[in-house]
Amino acid sequence: MKGWLSNWWLRVLSLFLAFVLWLVVSGPRREPVAERAFAAPLAILRMPRDLIVTTTLPDTVTVRLRGRVSQMRAISSQNLEVPLDLGSAQPGDATVTLLPRAINVPQDVEVISIDPNQLRFRIERIRQKSVPIRPFLVGQPPAGYTAGDVTIVPPLALVSGPASQIGKATDVSTERIILTGRTATFVQNVAVVSDSALVRIIDPINADVTVPVTPVVTSTEPPTETAPPAPAKTTKKARKKGRR
Repeated sequence: MKGWLSNWWLRVLSLFLAFVLWLVVSGPRREPVAERAFAAPLAILRMPRDLIVTTTLPDTVTVRLRGRVSQMRAISSQNLEVPLDLGSAQPGDATVTLLPRAINVPQDVEVISIDPNQLRFRIERIRQKSVPIRPFLVGQPPAGYTAGDVTIVPPLALVSGPASQIGKATDVSTERIILTGRTATFVQNVAVVSDSALVRIIDPINADVTVPVTPVVTSTEPPTETAPPAPAKTTKKARKKGRR
């Protein structure tokens, strides 16, 4: 009895440590479970360099997760990512199923659903082509002045994009060149731009555009006078008839 009483504090300490250990181990199991939806960004992976997606893909997809409340609070859309692996893609129409196991989430967090879980899009080969550069002129010189034929150096641009669009491409344009208020010839270095978001300018990025602006030449010569018509000549027979 005396020995048990002399070691009572050790027994209490052991019970306390056991209780703390039980709380640590069983705490997560007793924590409430919650569900939450996130707008996770879509990430295209392993896209071949000679291919391009020509239809619009969503920037984000909705991912619904289930897990402990503390874990769900630590998750945000910024640290979630839905991979779209196109390593084996080929030209044509494609349908890809987004798999929950491909999403990297913390342990014990479950991916319940992905919306949309299938993506349909079109893939084309990338082609290149040289096309003329067209000046984008805005406005007119003031009264009394006129703009002449524009010169662009270099005159051609190399563009790259989907085969369907490159095949139809006839030209690309410059940035706006303002003619309003111009009274003399000027040279402007402007960017070369494409009307399509999928067509990229390879070279040149900029071009030098020369716009001749000259005064309008008006004629100062007086109008030429025209001589009056000569009187008609009468024949001898006409004169004899007149005398009778």
